[in-house]
Amino acid sequence: MAQGFTPIVEFYGANAALLNQRLMHWSHTDAAGIESDRLELTLNIEGLEGLPSLSGKIGLRVGYVESGLVEKGEFVVTQRTPVLFPMRLMIVATAAPFSVADASGYRQRRSASYGPTTLGALFRLLVSRHGFSPRVAPTLDAIAITHIDQSNESDMAFITRLAKRYNAVTKPINELYVLAEAGQVKSLSNQLLPEVTLSVTEDNRPGEHAFISAKLDETSRAKYEGSRATWWDAAGGKQRVVQVGNAPFKTLRQRFQDEAEARAVAEGELRRVGREGLKLMIDCPGNPLLAAEGLLLLDETWPSYMRGRWSMKQVVHVGDPVTGYRSSITAGGLSV
Repeated sequence: MAQGFTPIVEFYGANAALLNQRLMHWSHTDAAGIESDRLELTLNIEGLEGLPSLSGKIGLRVGYVESGLVEKGEFVVTQRTPVLFPMRLMIVATAAPFSVADASGYRQRRSASYGPTTLGALFRLLVSRHGFSPRVAPTLDAIAITHIDQSNESDMAFITRLAKRYNAVTKPINELYVLAEAGQVKSLSNQLLPEVTLSVTEDNRPGEHAFISAKLDETSRAKYEGSRATWWDAAGGKQRVVQVGNAPFKTLRQRFQDEAEARAVAEGELRRVGREGLKLMIDCPGNPLLAAEGLLLLDETWPSYMRGRWSMKQVVHVGDPVTGYRSSITAGGLSV
């Protein structure tokens, strides 16, 4: 998708006319994992009688006049903040199921026990009761779970903990709810998240339309090349160890119930620690194709230590009359 020069943002659904006519500033945070995508808007409400209710779903499309619009999903308003002199309305909206009403009890605390089951089956059970259509990556679907407890925690918190355990990403996308491996290129909504190539122009200076700035952080923590997990062998009456990768190993404190579970968690942890040492932050011209959990390719125009593929963890798109349309990327290095 070629970049244009005339940015455009378009709302559809409830209150679309009001939003399109009175928008002053917008920000869309596309987050990985269980974090909800977040939409922040500033409206000029001079001359309006009372505050608009802003009920119903707000749809967002972003792009350029020259290259077209890209769908960014639907959101539900969770906060309205009116400001006097000048008359402005600040709006915060989040992707469902993060509405204030929480009719399905997604954030209601509960206790339950599950197992024997699989990661895919348990995920489907948890999200289906909140009205979502689950999508599970084949590599995660059949992971065996002998037993696990949900202890006085919401389904939201439990899903977060479950995903983190296997280094997976969970994300609501409109009516779908996906469970995938971190850094996975193909979204489980059966739409390809394109690998986005980013280039640095020869005349890369502040104030230019194509200006890009970047910062690379490398943590000083010890680097691991392997992961070690323990499990209880009831038949043999002893604790056993599963190792994946090579030394030095990161040892997981939790003891697991069988070898399959221990190995699955250890493999997920190895994938995670392979990426966690590098963090890249980029500010660049707005690009609607940049999305959390997508892949970013930095080409030969970048310094050698930054080139290659990165997994985007969060992307914040901002539209402002002063700065124009910009995107801020937080990405992690890929272990493969």
